Amino acid sequence: MEWVFRSELPIYSQLVEKIRLGIVSGELPPGTRLASVRELAAEAGVNPNTMQRALQELEREGLVFSQRTAGRFVTEDVTVIDANKRRLARGQLEGFRAAMEKLGYDREGIIAMLKEEEE
Repeated sequence: MEWVFRSELPIYSQLVEKIRLGIVSGELPPGTRLASVRELAAEAGVNPNTMQRALQELEREGLVFSQRTAGRFVTEDVTVIDANKRRLARGQLEGFRAAMEKLGYDREGIIAMLKEEEE
């Protein structure tokens, strides 16, 4: 996983976003054991407390779970993964639509352009 951070967003939220994207895209398949907090933090170049906080957020969302002696794993509940994938996709669509509307396109114009690109 490549860790590139933007200065305008908190590192913690970028870690959550990056790991969440890895899970919903299949880069981190269901049931995958995650590296330890220290290993992930070292790989990303962040403080272990920051990585711990990000992983706790992902646990709260149900995307990862802890097993006491075995570590953290990606959930095997594909409905949770699919729900997050749809939520992320909706966000992308809303951003795309807003950008296209700023260019002067309405809904029909956007659909027509997408159909043209498909052909």
